[in-house]
Amino acid sequence: MIHILHTADWHLGQSFFGYERDEEHEAFLTWLIHLISEKEVDALLVSGDIFDVANPSAASQRRFFRFLKEANRRNPHLQIILTAGNHDSAARLEAPVPLLEELNTHIVGIVPKDKTKQVDFASLLLPIWNRELKREAWCMAVPFLRQGDYPQAEENASEEVDTYLSGVRRMYSRLYEYAVSRKENGEAILAMGHLHASGAELSDDDRSERTIMGGLESLPASAFPEGIAYVALGHIHKAQCIAGKEHIRYSGSPLPMSFSETNYRHQVVLISIDDGKLHDIKTIPVPLWAELKRVPSKPLPPDEVLQALHGLPEAEDGSDKSRWPYVEVQVLLHEPAPAFRHKVEEALQHKAVRLTSILPSYPQEEQDKAEKQPLTFEGLQKLNPLDMLKRSYENKYHTEISEDLETLFTDVMREAYENRSN
Repeated sequence: MIHILHTADWHLGQSFFGYERDEEHEAFLTWLIHLISEKEVDALLVSGDIFDVANPSAASQRRFFRFLKEANRRNPHLQIILTAGNHDSAARLEAPVPLLEELNTHIVGIVPKDKTKQVDFASLLLPIWNRELKREAWCMAVPFLRQGDYPQAEENASEEVDTYLSGVRRMYSRLYEYAVSRKENGEAILAMGHLHASGAELSDDDRSERTIMGGLESLPASAFPEGIAYVALGHIHKAQCIAGKEHIRYSGSPLPMSFSETNYRHQVVLISIDDGKLHDIKTIPVPLWAELKRVPSKPLPPDEVLQALHGLPEAEDGSDKSRWPYVEVQVLLHEPAPAFRHKVEEALQHKAVRLTSILPSYPQEEQDKAEKQPLTFEGLQKLNPLDMLKRSYENKYHTEISEDLETLFTDVMREAYENRSN
């Protein structure tokens, strides 16, 4: 039996609303090394988005390489397989491969092809060994696929259009066929992928995991051959199974990426393979280094919001600022309040929190739908700039524009007209 740990979407080097997350990433990687030792993990699979940007900082790269070195030192038998995600530079990630092979670490970033432009499947299929150096499984290490990375369609293929989706399906189908030709009895086949699967639930306000390839395609669970024992996916930050299949899942990101994940526990996935089959799946929560708070829990008027902020804990001398909660302020407004941010910053000046954003919302009023029909093109042409401003203001703030703002806008329009005339 072998134990395999699945994780993804580390996004090393990411900042959160301008705050660096170095301590959070360091804490996660340190915890991960301890977990690998505690659970006697034989292989670690990291399914893409190791870094947050294609050109990561030197500090982020050092943190990554220190992790690989320490993980190997503490667990000399450990195999590490990493694939590139859409945030990674595939070539940059693969650059140190000759050195990392000494640490039993394999990185697949670029899909290799031979002189005839056929995919080199042998480079994408990696063996996984147990501690007695007996081969227990094969891993289909597929990175994020860009247009043209997948195998070409046959000339007599029945597909009318060779789409990205059909190409990705071909990649997994043909690579699986190759894996079957290599495996022996009692050996399992695993797969890795960094993609958007059909039906996957996205975080409400996390733009870093938007659908890839322009959002045109998402891969159904049926694209993964039935004989695959486990599919380790990356890209979606919420841990979840796909299409109700326990063996096809996203591990999710180890750190929260948005305030929609305030009450969500991030995790890694530990699986066991025995005699070529999936034996067990366990999810292990990742300790939260810095909390995410919405204050108040629902939008309230400005005075009540400021009162709630004044009630937050005071900062103590010598406290670790990297562990201070990130705070998103929610306020209910009836009109723009340009001075409100300054009041919020004053209220939080000596508090042990980090302000990320102020999220305004506005009360919804009962409106006669008959009077709110969308304007036609001809109707828009008949509106003067002031009428357009009034409509936009009322739609957003659900109140009439003030006389002062109307006068200011009229003065600006007059000045602009006079300058154009001169």
